Amino acid sequence: MWRVGIDVGGTFTDLFAWDDASRAQVTAKVLTTRQDRALGVISAIRQAGIPFAEISHVMHGTTTATNALIERNYPDPAMVTTEGFRDTIEIGRQHRELLYDPYQVKPKPIIKRRYRYTVNERIDVQGQVVRAFPRAEAYAVAEKIRDHKILSVAVAFINAYKNDQHEREMRDIIRELNPDTYVVLSAETRPVFREHGRFTTTAIRAATIPVMEVYFRRLEAALRSEGCTGSLLILKSSGGITGLEYAKQHPEELIESGPAGGVAYAGYLSQLCGFPNIIHTDVGGTSFDVSIVENGKGLITRDHEIEWEIPCIVPMLDIHSVGAGGGSVGWMDEGGSLRAGPRSAGSSPGPACYGLGGREPTITDANLLLGRIEPTLGGKMTLDHAAAAAAMDQLAAQIGLSRIETADGMIRIGCENMAQAVKKVLVSRGRDPRDFILASFGGAGAMHACFVAESMNIPKVIMPIHAGVASAFGATAMDLRHDLEAFYFSSVAQADLAMVNELYTALEAQAVSLLAADGVTRDRIELVRSAQMRYVGQSYEVETPMPAESLSAADVPNIVAHFHRHHEREYGVSSSDFAPAFVSVGVTAIGRMDAPPAVNVGGNGKTPIKGERSIYFNQQWHASKVYDGHALTPAVTVSGPCIVEYEHACAVLPPNAIATVDTYGNLIIDISRNLTAND
Repeated sequence: MWRVGIDVGGTFTDLFAWDDASRAQVTAKVLTTRQDRALGVISAIRQAGIPFAEISHVMHGTTTATNALIERNYPDPAMVTTEGFRDTIEIGRQHRELLYDPYQVKPKPIIKRRYRYTVNERIDVQGQVVRAFPRAEAYAVAEKIRDHKILSVAVAFINAYKNDQHEREMRDIIRELNPDTYVVLSAETRPVFREHGRFTTTAIRAATIPVMEVYFRRLEAALRSEGCTGSLLILKSSGGITGLEYAKQHPEELIESGPAGGVAYAGYLSQLCGFPNIIHTDVGGTSFDVSIVENGKGLITRDHEIEWEIPCIVPMLDIHSVGAGGGSVGWMDEGGSLRAGPRSAGSSPGPACYGLGGREPTITDANLLLGRIEPTLGGKMTLDHAAAAAAMDQLAAQIGLSRIETADGMIRIGCENMAQAVKKVLVSRGRDPRDFILASFGGAGAMHACFVAESMNIPKVIMPIHAGVASAFGATAMDLRHDLEAFYFSSVAQADLAMVNELYTALEAQAVSLLAADGVTRDRIELVRSAQMRYVGQSYEVETPMPAESLSAADVPNIVAHFHRHHEREYGVSSSDFAPAFVSVGVTAIGRMDAPPAVNVGGNGKTPIKGERSIYFNQQWHASKVYDGHALTPAVTVSGPCIVEYEHACAVLPPNAIATVDTYGNLIIDISRNLTAND
């Protein structure tokens, strides 16, 4: 039976699959069908030649929820909150994105003000009822929701993380009058304090539930109609997968669903190849994603922002994305300077060279004109060189440069945009780029990876054979995962450890139940405990590992030591002069899945050298060899300038770069000589 990984991106839908019995592996890449993304999924499976009836699992990463949020393209949801807190999600934390810009405008709130209702209830920080739940007001609000035909409602009361009684009562009344309406509670979405993050995350969940319900229903129906009876599993932002029913009810956990697959692939490579520290980068048609993998695991954040001051506080892989991809459009700004992105030509009309009606020059067009792309993309389609040249000439005339100078400038600017994204992720985490190897994924990733790495003084780049479908490969390397959390606020010294143990026991029972619903047996479940901790008086937390066994007073010194160590790693400082405190406790439950087989590398029997092409580097043309990446065998070395082409991606090696094929077919590119020359 086949295990199929699918990644639906803004431009391409990628597939990677492997067979349980034969260990065979297949890939596919098709244009994303924006009008109905499910059609692209079906098309990719057909292109791969996989019989639908022989599929056991489909692991699917999607940006549908993210796109709906960014575009505000969803049915209007409603919110019911405590009187006085109607505008919490709009006021935010009163931070400024641009400190000195008096004209900046906040993003549109997730829920329009006219659909945000209040009731005069109140529960205090101890969980005690201060003002009884006003049932008459609640019924009046439920009637308004019915009159406006609202499909989904977020119920978010102040201090509900401590006592959710009033939220549950409000839900019962809304459902009584609106039986077909989705109702989500903040205490069930994320039961933690700080109302802005909790309210906003609940609003995100309410807004995207109808969108994802329709998408998943359509996708499931399309697969079933083709004869697929296997399990449909969805990638989560935290780096795991989950069953379809849970995903439908928790779309707030799918915001980074697509890029999460790439991080999983980087983690797989880290453990397979022995690289402890990897910078995961993925260049698609629309965006450039970057994150850090340490010891085989992606770093997690609880402060992800969809847009400025719109946080989603569920655990997510710390992925930073910018508008820099193969479809990024070149343009001239008001000052007469050349720019590249963030706007993308996407899959429709796409780059000018695709011949689908695009008239603006893109990064893909620039690479074609510089000789870095094979004009037939390995036989997939014939690129229109004349259309790319015409588009570039229009921009070149505006800028006052030649066609080739403009194309080269676009690539340089695009790569610098990518390098700045890498820098932002590393600096925010206090990491040194020289301690990492850069993993290059995506169809356009390795075309730019050496230049990005050079800009950041990263000496080596790794490009795997399946880089062009990395997120789809990563989907098949993921385990089932659930991250649960419970609020508990106390200094460590005064903590009621018996209560903490009760919270962990309850969370673990809930986590095991969720995994059991996905068919995971107890022997394949791993439970990992953690706590959000901080120094007393701080306003931010650090995730700290906790012992797996029941806690006792003897564990406290080790807990405190772990916290100091993790705080210093994240922020460069720690102090035993300040007492640490618990803010919440958490459990990560992992249901182990079978890992994909290692790539069987022995060459494809073809001649490695495909030919020679003139390629533009450093303001001049170079006669460069073109290699068939699938024909290269382990220990083979190639030197730049050259091109190494694979089925769904190609690597561009600048002069002085040296690449070696490792045991698993990965291309390890050493650019250290270029770094030395730059010094």
